[in-house]
Amino acid sequence: MESVAGILLAAGKSSRMGSMKQTLPFRGKTLLGHSLAQALDSNLEEVILVLGHRFEEIKKTIPAGLFGNKLRIVENINYPRGLSSSIIVGLDAVGDRYNHVMILLADMPGVETKMINLLMDRYLDSGLSVGAISAAGRAVPPVIFSAGLYPEIRMLKGDVGARSILKAIGDRICLVEPPGDYDFRDADTPEDYRKWLTP
Repeated sequence: MESVAGILLAAGKSSRMGSMKQTLPFRGKTLLGHSLAQALDSNLEEVILVLGHRFEEIKKTIPAGLFGNKLRIVENINYPRGLSSSIIVGLDAVGDRYNHVMILLADMPGVETKMINLLMDRYLDSGLSVGAISAAGRAVPPVIFSAGLYPEIRMLKGDVGARSILKAIGDRICLVEPPGDYDFRDADTPEDYRKWLTP
């Protein structure tokens, strides 16, 4: 039986936003709360939420016990070292309990439950070791990896995520075409955030 865990990354300082984007209001929740709800409503078996900057303050915005045992929150004390450090902390929390792991970014509110499930289903059907959403033929988050790549993920360094692994894999990636209404934008700056709030 194939099992997939999700790692939702939300450990950064939000330096380009100028305030904690994790706690910004968004569609009746916080920006983080929205992304978290989408992941938890999906077919992922467990969601590991990686926090770092102002860990306790952000953790308090997440209702305790709301999602039962499906959510696990972990702290990345090394978050200043970049995105890769959060991926590794999340993967350490996953351990060897899952055959695959999907890496999601909390500042991409367009990544909704249906997109997560579509990526997971198409990837598992493909038999390939990596799956990602396709943006004009280019792999973009969320990205899903098989357990055979966990050692390579643990060797990542810096603030570049898993791009080096994707480059090494080349064309052996299950690229999933998103629905026409899929929105790739992130919410990295105040301008980005205002655009997301505009109907």
